[in-house]
Amino acid sequence: MIKLEYFTPADFSQLISWIQEPDLLQSWSGALFSFPLTESSLAWYLEGTNDLQESDALVYKAIESKSGEVVGHISLGGISRKNNSARISRVLVGNTTARGRGICQGMIKAVLKIGFEDLGLHRIDLGVYDFNKAAISCYEKCGMKQDGVLRDILKHDDEYWSLVEMSMLDHEWRELHGKK
Repeated sequence: MIKLEYFTPADFSQLISWIQEPDLLQSWSGALFSFPLTESSLAWYLEGTNDLQESDALVYKAIESKSGEVVGHISLGGISRKNNSARISRVLVGNTTARGRGICQGMIKAVLKIGFEDLGLHRIDLGVYDFNKAAISCYEKCGMKQDGVLRDILKHDDEYWSLVEMSMLDHEWRELHGKK
């Protein structure tokens, strides 16, 4: 089981240690950060976050409940209280040996629960590069639906990456969890 706790400066070094290649940084953060990831860029990333009532972004570390080990990172940003919507971003299962154990699903389900139950959102979306088949499969297993593809949205080195847009609505969340 995965629980989410707010990401803090005490977690910076671990996240930096997970992201040691420019391609992984680009895949994880899009154009938000430049390589190498630094403590100062992460400090900027956290500014104004993690107030459930006021912030437009909530940034989390994912913890495996049994072991207490920090196993990932995820954020819920672009929170619009006017539109009752938000966007999941920067999803990362940190330790490559931990992949394939359901950690990603646990993280997504936990952040969807926060969005739909704690924040009362109507819609939560995300974008995932089309070559990341494992992530797309994970998100679909969690109930996310594909909305479409933004073709060639990002240029990385000499190639273009396309983005699959996915979302879930509050009634879909309730149906998955037997709630009215």
